[in-house]
Amino acid sequence: MVSQVEPQAVKEMLSDGQEIAFLDVREHGQFGDGHPFFANSVPYSKFEVRLVEVVPVPSVRMVLYDNADGIAELAAARAEALGYTNVSIMAGGAAGWKAAGFTLYKGENVPTKTFGEILEHEYDTPNLTSEEVVALTKENPNHIIVDSRPYNEYHAFNIPGGICCPNGESPLRIGELVPDPETTIIVNCAGRTRSILGAETLRAFGVPNPVYALQNGTQGWFLAGLKREEGATRSYPDAPTSEEKLSALRAQAKARAEKTGLKYVEPAEAAGWLAATDRSTFLIDVRSEEEYAADGLPNTRHGLGGQLVQAMDLWVGVRGARVVLMDNEMVRAPMMANWLHQIGNDVYILNGGVDAMRGVSIPEIPSYNADKVAAVTPAEIEDDMQLVDIRTPRAYRDGHIDGAVWSIRPRFEQLGLSADKPVVLIAPDDGTAALAAQRFGELGCSDVRQLTGDAAGLSAAGLKVVPVTTAPAEDETINIVYHWQHRNNPNGGTAEAAHAYLDWEIGLVDQLDEQERASFRLAPL
Repeated sequence: MVSQVEPQAVKEMLSDGQEIAFLDVREHGQFGDGHPFFANSVPYSKFEVRLVEVVPVPSVRMVLYDNADGIAELAAARAEALGYTNVSIMAGGAAGWKAAGFTLYKGENVPTKTFGEILEHEYDTPNLTSEEVVALTKENPNHIIVDSRPYNEYHAFNIPGGICCPNGESPLRIGELVPDPETTIIVNCAGRTRSILGAETLRAFGVPNPVYALQNGTQGWFLAGLKREEGATRSYPDAPTSEEKLSALRAQAKARAEKTGLKYVEPAEAAGWLAATDRSTFLIDVRSEEEYAADGLPNTRHGLGGQLVQAMDLWVGVRGARVVLMDNEMVRAPMMANWLHQIGNDVYILNGGVDAMRGVSIPEIPSYNADKVAAVTPAEIEDDMQLVDIRTPRAYRDGHIDGAVWSIRPRFEQLGLSADKPVVLIAPDDGTAALAAQRFGELGCSDVRQLTGDAAGLSAAGLKVVPVTTAPAEDETINIVYHWQHRNNPNGGTAEAAHAYLDWEIGLVDQLDEQERASFRLAPL
């Protein structure tokens, strides 16, 4: 039986200098409603697939928690079945953490967003309101608005005239994008964090231009009654190719690394770390998606530099793990390592970058390989089959097979399905279907199949696809953080949701206790 550990003991583990995977196995909406500061979301609906991705070493100390509803026990059993040997459960779940006197933080990416607020206060980040930006653009033609988000976010909506240049790319490309040192640079994101980090990245890199963060990003723009642009395609230029320019950029990045006290690691040593069974190491390529697709190394992870800083929990699920960043030119990796170090991570820069790692044997990244669920075609659907739709709530609402019920893995037991009749899964992918089939098997359903085919096949088989607006209800869709979802939607966003989000982000620092505040280590600007 998996042992239980009290919240106070978990709290002490989080700062004892040893690795710990502190995992919230509730669904993402529940996580967003309130979780411990250092917890990572690894929901039971995706547990095995996500676990091996973000916790690659089976011997790591692992503490799981839920809502004291038995889900952590189910997840712990699955972890042990995968070979994890040091698994425990936090007594009392999330409510037990709160009852012990500790804070449950709403939202997601909380440590980085908190860091952004601390950074703005400590560095006195120059910023402009939306109204001030409008006035500046009228008075000063020598300006540029740099959108610090990935292209897909930028393309959805942006500040009019803005150009996409994510934070991870800006040190390498800003000189090509803004060759005039007199040009005023305004950095925006959707809210606050990436605007602040984007502006401070340029300042830390030594850019001579006047640099400002757009206060409250596109949400502030929306709240000011200003129209956002949609569908823009402007993006950053190619990186410089001359050795003279690259050498100067490397020198700037190295100067920042030295000021922050960053550490470098040689390729052979990094490979040894990756092969170790007593410590977790993540090797992450921070270049653009196009570069990684063209020549990324096998058995390496890819994370856009700015997004890695914004949401490292998507890549790394172990507090205290070693994180090694690499690029090609030794500019982007040092600048992103600069922030990860200050957020409190044990981060290293790969000396020589991606090319230096070629020819070095890199251990295979663990992955979850489940048995494929038996297939059933639309033409084979029979009346006695029980159809369960495990796609996203939005996909179900947009159109589902008439008679199919929506559900999610931790709630399957509540469906009350007959063990004597086949269960047919309508799934978004094979991995999700495999995890669902595993759980239904535990519930006694031995005949579980996955529907194949497309919309044409459904129609040919006489299966009616129907939309719905009222189901599943929001309180059932525990995998969605609805409050944040409504904050910045160009078609359905509300001022109330935007105000609530900004108030939440600004208020994070005041919630910190001594341990949480001490996890950050700001370097001189």
